[in-house]
Amino acid sequence: MSASPLPNPAFTRRRALQLFGLGAATVALAGCSPTGTSGAASGAAGLNGADPTDFAFASWSLTEEAAKPALEAIIADYEKANGVSVKPTAFPYNEYINQLMLQVTGGQFTGAAHVDVAWLGSLAATGKLQDLSSLAKGRGYTDAALTAATFDGVQYALPWTIGAIGLVTNSEILGKVGVAPDAFPTTIDDFEKTLKDLKGLGGGLIPYAASTKAAQLKDILIWMQTFGSPLVDGDTITIGDDASIEAVAWYKSLYDQGLIAADVDRFDARSLFAQGRAAIYDDAPVGRGAVTGESPDPDLGSKLVPVSRPVLAAGDTPRALVWGGAIAVVSGSGAATAGDFAQFATSDLDTILADYAVRGLPPATEDALSSDAIASDVFGTQFSERITATATANPLWAFTAYSQIEAEVADRVQAVLVGSSSPKDAMKEAGAAARKLAG
Repeated sequence: MSASPLPNPAFTRRRALQLFGLGAATVALAGCSPTGTSGAASGAAGLNGADPTDFAFASWSLTEEAAKPALEAIIADYEKANGVSVKPTAFPYNEYINQLMLQVTGGQFTGAAHVDVAWLGSLAATGKLQDLSSLAKGRGYTDAALTAATFDGVQYALPWTIGAIGLVTNSEILGKVGVAPDAFPTTIDDFEKTLKDLKGLGGGLIPYAASTKAAQLKDILIWMQTFGSPLVDGDTITIGDDASIEAVAWYKSLYDQGLIAADVDRFDARSLFAQGRAAIYDDAPVGRGAVTGESPDPDLGSKLVPVSRPVLAAGDTPRALVWGGAIAVVSGSGAATAGDFAQFATSDLDTILADYAVRGLPPATEDALSSDAIASDVFGTQFSERITATATANPLWAFTAYSQIEAEVADRVQAVLVGSSSPKDAMKEAGAAARKLAG
């Protein structure tokens, strides 16, 4: 169960729109050009007066205990209102895009698909995604949200939840080492000192439940940017530059000191944090519901504090990665109704607010963002002020092979962590492999 929103009178509706809406410059996805996409499938989804039909809906959130009830409620409401049956298709997040791609390319899946906005280029390359621009008109989506669900100038999906991934802390544990909720370390050096102080508390506490499993080690990219690597310069992937090597060497030092732990992915980190065994971890706002629902501490929700990622040098801009969910439509049986469902799930105000009450993810329409329920949510507004406000798109999304590129980087970072490669050798190899995949 998600934490109950708390009022924050000083946070205005206008400010909520500014922060949750991100701003077009922040998302900056327009500069991400595709590599060899096949274009949108002909025709736009939507009923256009036709009778609704049964269709399939795929989502990784249907595998997650915290998020599943929200999606099941949306599906049930749509089924009841339209007299149709929605066939659910679910895969865990770390397997989802590979499984979905296999089913789409093999003609085994048509209908509505919940997608990470990072995947749009890869899915668009199949030539089976519909252009949903006609369904996006007049629904009140923010410009930034529409941009996030666009690839190569085509509205391949309707935006659903647009936010970021950043650091979430347990203020009670931080208080034990003298760190106040609003005084989190702002530089890498001070951050590392705080991690050492937390380790000194003993009891097996993991100071920072950072990702160390290959499946989630793409989180290292945001630390590379923090250390000054652009990741991509023009059309060239720069991984292997001095900044990326320095970032991985620092990450390895945290590992060797026991400040981060082995074999941790996002779901492990949530569990550790929920049990009070970790003080800090990386997540999107949806993690709030997961950790509070699993925690034996009934007051954990009030102790959750999102914080800005520390920077290399004072005055640098904190880095964060834009994260967003959208609904795309795969051409074929049931596609017209699937498009209508996508519009309903992402822009119907009552549906959005009910979803937000469970998942806590910032929605994509102006009406929802300006509602009292969202503007008065302290955790959500702090997350937006401290994390989402400076979030940028992953520049590797410009390449349709981005997931393979991230996997190459992750595998080599893991090799560094376990001591089978040096940071310099590993990142040089990762960069070379990435550039080959990028073509």
